[in-house]
Amino acid sequence: MSLTVRPVVGRRAKITALGTYVPPDVLTNQDLEKMVETSDQWIMARVGIRERHVLAKGLGVSDMCVEAAKRCLAMRGIQPSDLEVILVGTNTPDMIFPATACLVQHKIGASGCWGFDVLGGCSGFMYALQAGVKLVESGAHRKVMVCGADANTRMVDYTDRTTCVLFGDGSGAVLIEPAEEGEIGFIDYINEIDGAGGVSLNLPGGGSLNPSTHETVGKKMHYIHQDGPAVYKFAVRKMAEASAKLLERNGVTVADLGCFISHQANKRIITATAERLGMASDRVIINIEKYGNTSAGTIPLAMETAIEEGKLNKGDLVLLAAAGAGFTVATVLLRWEI
Repeated sequence: MSLTVRPVVGRRAKITALGTYVPPDVLTNQDLEKMVETSDQWIMARVGIRERHVLAKGLGVSDMCVEAAKRCLAMRGIQPSDLEVILVGTNTPDMIFPATACLVQHKIGASGCWGFDVLGGCSGFMYALQAGVKLVESGAHRKVMVCGADANTRMVDYTDRTTCVLFGDGSGAVLIEPAEEGEIGFIDYINEIDGAGGVSLNLPGGGSLNPSTHETVGKKMHYIHQDGPAVYKFAVRKMAEASAKLLERNGVTVADLGCFISHQANKRIITATAERLGMASDRVIINIEKYGNTSAGTIPLAMETAIEEGKLNKGDLVLLAAAGAGFTVATVLLRWEI
C-alpha cells in the first residue's frame, strides 16, 4: 500500500469517541404481518431486515441524540460543557425550528457551544461529519460532536408494505478532535448531489411548497414516497463509483481496508456495492437485520457493530459510504485512531 495522505490547511482531525442509542421498543416482522400484507420471508428475502426499533410517543429525535451524546461523552471522559460545536444530521427533526442541535445542547447542558442541523437524506450524518472535520482541521474548534439520528417510523405509511418494512429509529454520536502527532485520522472524502433524483425519494408535505393542511394529510403527503428500483440503482452505482475514486486517488486498495461501513438501507444494496468494489464479504459491516434503515443513524450504529465484531480496530483504514434522498452520496476514508 502506498497511502497518499492529503495535506490539510491547519491540523488533522480524528474520531475520539462513539456513542449510540436505539429505543427499547421493537417492531418485528411478525408484528408487521398483523398490520399489512407481508411476511417475514418476503421481508428477509428482499431487504434483509428482521426487526427495527421504534421511538415511543412523546419523545423526539433530540431525545435519541441526547442518549447517544451522553454515551459518547462518557467514553471520552469529558463534560457537555467541554463541547464547542454540536452538529446533527437528521431528516426527522423534533420540529421545523428550532434546530435539533439547539434542543440537544439544552438537554445535555452544553453551555457556550453553537451548532446546526444538516439535512442530507440518508447521507446526513456523513455530511455533518465532514462539516465537523473541517471545523477541527481549520483550527477553529477542538471538540465537535456530530450526531446522526432519525425517527423514520414517524414518517411511514403502515398500509404501504413497500416502505413500512424498511425503516426503524436510532441514533449515534461521534466526537471529533485534533489528531495527535503521528496520527492520520480523516484522510479524504467525496460528496455529491443529484437533484434530479428528488422525485424518486421524498416527503412532499409539510414544507413551504405544500404546508400542512387537511388536504395534504388526506393525500398522505406526510409519508415517505419512494421509487424503490430507482433508489436501488442510484445507491449501488454511485456508492461504488465514489468509493472506487476515493480509494484510487489515495493509493488504497480494498485489500488495505479493515472494513467497509455502508449506509444500511437494504442488504442487497450493501452487498451489491461491496461486490462492485471487490470487497471481501467478511469485512463488510451489515447490521440491518436488527435495526432496519435508521437513515442518518445507520453509519454510527454500524461503527459500533464493527467494533463489537472485532472488525474495527485502532490503526485500521475504514471506508464509509452512504446514499440518500436528494439524491445524495457521500464517502469518507479514515484511519481509526481509537
